[in-house]
Amino acid sequence: MTKIKILIFASVLLVLPILGLGCKGSGTVSKDSLQPVTVNYWQVFNEPSDFTDAITAFRQTYPHINIKVRKLRLEEYEDAIIRALAEGNGPDIISVQTTWLKQYQNILSVMPQSVTLPATVVDGNKSTIVLQTIKLPSSQDLRTAFVDAVATDVAIGTQIYGLPLSVDTLALYYNRQLLNQAGVASPPRTWEELKNAVKLLTTQDKNGNIIQAGVPLGGSRNINRAPDILAVLMMQNGTEMTKNNKATFNQIPATIQDPAIVPGRDALRFYADFASPAKEVYTWNENQPESMDAFANQQAGFFFGYSYHAPLIRSLAPGIDLGVTKLPQIATTGKQINFANYWLEGVTKQTAYKNEAWAFIQFMTSERGVASFLQHSEKPTALRALIASQRGNDMLAPFADQLLTAQTWYHGRNAAAMEEALRTAIEQVVSGSKEPDAAIDGAVQNTNLTY
Repeated sequence: MTKIKILIFASVLLVLPILGLGCKGSGTVSKDSLQPVTVNYWQVFNEPSDFTDAITAFRQTYPHINIKVRKLRLEEYEDAIIRALAEGNGPDIISVQTTWLKQYQNILSVMPQSVTLPATVVDGNKSTIVLQTIKLPSSQDLRTAFVDAVATDVAIGTQIYGLPLSVDTLALYYNRQLLNQAGVASPPRTWEELKNAVKLLTTQDKNGNIIQAGVPLGGSRNINRAPDILAVLMMQNGTEMTKNNKATFNQIPATIQDPAIVPGRDALRFYADFASPAKEVYTWNENQPESMDAFANQQAGFFFGYSYHAPLIRSLAPGIDLGVTKLPQIATTGKQINFANYWLEGVTKQTAYKNEAWAFIQFMTSERGVASFLQHSEKPTALRALIASQRGNDMLAPFADQLLTAQTWYHGRNAAAMEEALRTAIEQVVSGSKEPDAAIDGAVQNTNLTY
C-alpha cells in the first residue's frame, strides 16, 4: 500500500467483526418503530450467493435488516474502499487481509464488549420484538472457539479488531497423471521426498531449457505466493521470524548453539537451489510462465497453493487429474508447522448501522451462521468445532488437517513491502549478486522499515 493510501486511511475510520457468545433480551419494542436497514458488505473472492442461506437465517431473527453483498476484484478493492470512505458513502462491512491489520488500524474500531439491537422472537403464532444484547468474545473466548492463529492475528496488544469466516492454509497440489508418468508413486510428505520427486519430474531439452518443471520453486516474480513458501520454510527450519516487534529471521535463535547454523539463511539457500542450474534439483527459472499457469498447462507436476486456488486451477484446466496433499515438512515426526493466509470481516466506523453490522458478523462467524457459507464456498473453517466435519471432504481435508498447526508471522504496517523484501532476497541469491547471508540481512532491514 502506498504512502498516499496510508495517509488517506488515517483520516477515514473503520471497524471489525465479532463472534457472539450469548445474548439476552431486555424490554420490548413496537413493530411500528422498526425502520428497514440495509447493511452493505464489500469483500473479495467469495460469491454473494455463498452468503444467501446465512442471510436468510439471520433475517429470521432480524427481519428488518437486509444484507447486500458486493464482490470486488482484488486489484480494485483497496482503492474502491478508500475512495468510498473518503466520499462518505463507504460500505458498512469490509474484508481485511490479516497482514493488512496495522495498515488499517487507524480506520478500524476496537471491538466492544456487546451490542444491543431489536430482535424478533417467535413463540408459536406470536412474534415479539425485544431489545437483545449480544456479548462479544474476549481474547480467551477466541482461543477457545478458533484455531490458534486467529487470537494473535485479530488483535493489536489487548484490543481485538475482527474475526474470520475461514482460515486457509498453504498446501501442495499435484497432477496425478504427471506423477504417474514420472514414476512418483505418492505425493511427498517431506522436503527430501519433494526433492526426489522433482528430479524424476523435471525434463530439459538438449540445450538445457526446462520443458517440464517438477515444482515452481526457487523463483520470485513468477511464483504465486513465493514469500509465503519461503517464510514457512524458515519457520519449519527453526527460524525466529520476529522478536520484540522486529523482524529477526536473519539471526541465530538462542536454542541453536552452532554459529554455522542460521536457519533463515539456510532456508533461503534451500529455496533458491531449485532455480540454480548447478544444483541437481534445478527445475525453475525466470523464463518459466507464472506458476499456477504452468501447473494448469501441465508444465509442472506440483504447485504450492491455497484452497482458493482449486477452482481457479479447474477453470484453467477442466480435465486435470488434480490432487492435493498437506504441505511438506522437514520430517514426518516431531513438530509440524504450517502457514495460514486469511481475511477478517470488519465494520466501517462511519456506518450508521454499527450494531446491525456487528450482529451480522457475530452470526456469520458462529457455527450456525458459517456452516452454509463454508459449504457453498468450499473454504476451510476457522472454528475448531468444524474441523472434523471437513476432514471427510477429499479436497478440503489437507487444508483442514493443517489448521491446528498453522501460523502466521508478519504483523507490520506494509505487507506489500515485506513481500517485496523477500522476493528481492530470492532474486539476489538466484542471480548470484549477493550471498545468502547478505541477501537475508537486507531483507530483514527492509522488512523492519515497515514496523
